[in-house]
Amino acid sequence: MLYGAKKNKVIGIDISIETTTYAIIDVRGNIIAKDVFSTIDYPDVNSYVVALCDRIVNLIQDNCSMDEVRSIGISAPSGNFKTGCIENSPNMPWHGVIPLAAMLRDRLGLAVALGNDSHAVALGEQTFGSGHGLSDFGVVTIGSGLGSAFLSHGKIHLGYSGFAGELGHICVEDGGRPCNCGLRGCLERYVAASGVVETARELMAGSDKPSMMRSVGQLTPKIITQCCDEGDEMAIEVYRRTGYYLGIGLANFATLVNPQAIIITGGVSRAGKWLMGPAKESFDSHVFHNIRGKVSLIISTLDNRERDILGASVMAWEVEEYSLFK
Repeated sequence: MLYGAKKNKVIGIDISIETTTYAIIDVRGNIIAKDVFSTIDYPDVNSYVVALCDRIVNLIQDNCSMDEVRSIGISAPSGNFKTGCIENSPNMPWHGVIPLAAMLRDRLGLAVALGNDSHAVALGEQTFGSGHGLSDFGVVTIGSGLGSAFLSHGKIHLGYSGFAGELGHICVEDGGRPCNCGLRGCLERYVAASGVVETARELMAGSDKPSMMRSVGQLTPKIITQCCDEGDEMAIEVYRRTGYYLGIGLANFATLVNPQAIIITGGVSRAGKWLMGPAKESFDSHVFHNIRGKVSLIISTLDNRERDILGASVMAWEVEEYSLFK
């Protein structure tokens, strides 16, 4: 051990379906070093943990020392802060309950905090982004899935068993599209990336109207947005329908928790006015009248990857310290 070494750094990790980003972060939120690798290359979680830990050790050895690292924070889909586990994720390749925090702690000898990805997003927005200075606000992340989190009096509301904020799995269409969670008609199936693309395909199949979307080999929300920018009426209708469902979900969220603001983030939110115009209209028509006009809908301006690892680092600073390297 280095004599007098101060534990003034943490490791922030953001796990998504496709990639894992990990970084060394100091007490001021500066990213000292970061790297990324493919999550989907490791369908076996044990192999994934070995690869992740090896990469973390290498990053530390190249940029500081283990004596300077206090703890680890992890942002993960279906992560449960109370248990430190990824629990029955409908979208990740690892099924069942995965005690990921314990697996990293045992291998690296450092304290580990693990939370839902939306939990980390909310902490990142609170500390570094649009939530700074707000005490009661929600975050809705729209990408390959749809997650949410809510801060009350400046603290994340986790719920009894740690699963508060599963906005993506409220029902917006009775008997609607089947969802990977096992239910039907979930908001996620109409607003997350695959839902946006499915809406586009339904519209094209149900009409012979011309659309630039018909000539695209692999549709994505980004490409549909580009078609909207070119004036494609069918693409605009895709986001009108998407925004309608999103507005219902946001209105239910706001009616239940009465936030100051709801911050919208994630890749699908980059559709901007094409999504948020219809969403705001739908929100206003569905939200409880005493709340209407009192909730700001804000699109995040932070870089998603950096915000998420910074949010994970906030969890790392708050976890009780444990180390084999004291």
